[in-house]
Amino acid sequence: MKKTLLVITAFFLLQPFVQAQLSTTPNGGNKKATVAERIGLTDVTIHYDRPGVKGREGKIWGTLVPYGFTDLGFGTSKAAPWRAGANENTTIEFSTDVIVEGKNLAAGKYGFFIAVGKEESILIFSKNSTSWGSFFYDDKEDVLRVTVKQKATDQSTEWLRYEFINETANSATIALLWEKWMFPFTVETDLNKNQADLFRNELKSDKGFDWKPWAQAASWCAENNTNLQEGLQWADYAISGQYIGEKNFRTLSIKSRLLAMTGKGPEADALMKEALSVGSMDEVLGYAGKLMAAKKTKEAADLFRTYYKKYPNQFSTNMGMVSALSSEGNFKEALKYANAALKQAPDEGNKKNVESVIEKLKAGKSVNE
Repeated sequence: MKKTLLVITAFFLLQPFVQAQLSTTPNGGNKKATVAERIGLTDVTIHYDRPGVKGREGKIWGTLVPYGFTDLGFGTSKAAPWRAGANENTTIEFSTDVIVEGKNLAAGKYGFFIAVGKEESILIFSKNSTSWGSFFYDDKEDVLRVTVKQKATDQSTEWLRYEFINETANSATIALLWEKWMFPFTVETDLNKNQADLFRNELKSDKGFDWKPWAQAASWCAENNTNLQEGLQWADYAISGQYIGEKNFRTLSIKSRLLAMTGKGPEADALMKEALSVGSMDEVLGYAGKLMAAKKTKEAADLFRTYYKKYPNQFSTNMGMVSALSSEGNFKEALKYANAALKQAPDEGNKKNVESVIEKLKAGKSVNE
């Protein structure tokens, strides 16, 4: 019995002492934070800890945060940049390839560091995103370095933060703000490339079992004047894809537009005639409206007149005649059709629109401008 007790005691003495850790606030009272935003189709996510100024105004830059690369007195790095936050690595993740300050950066998650200077600073994106701070920083792990000029701010930022500013459809400025300095850097995305890549993937999924997504992708190519040959392939599949293809106004007119954009005018015209032959009244009149907006007034007016003969004295066809006659300067005759359309307006919004059209005609102004 004593021998067994001694063996058990020895066993426990040989085991490492495990300390259970209870959850507390981060070291030094710093705040954990995550900020994320979508730039175009690219998700950008920043994880960081937020140190506070805590009465140290004027002692942050160059003192608490040393300038340049420095020996922190711990770890393996003898030339470490600032961790761009507190505690663990600040990390920034991009779901697609991006352009940072004019330089390419592949999709991925990066450790983010700053070598702070007195007037300009070096931003560092490292493939090491899992270390604690910059104590083990190794410049061989750098993926990208860019230089930016920090800016002085009028008001002091107590708790360090990252925010997205100056946003456009495919770009944004990411800014680190702390005390009275801001470190801004621009991130751009190739929106057209990302959108085309996304369409390709989605069309291979269950979404590709319907003609409508193929038509949507083809239409996007035409709207953005990009990937036109690929757009034609998508349009073809929307029309004649096995089991799902459908010849209708939308699929045929989209392909016609792409043919015209690729210099195949006669083919485009022939296909558009076929589209018009199967189009509904609203589809054809909507197309005529686009022709009018594109200053193809005669072609548009001919369509409006053709469909008025086919569907006389209806709200849509009366408004089509208003547009046709107005484009020819015949405001008096156009007014007759506008007054007829006013009585047929399907809702209050359309009624107000027709009233506005009538006022323009009475003033001798074209309704197409």
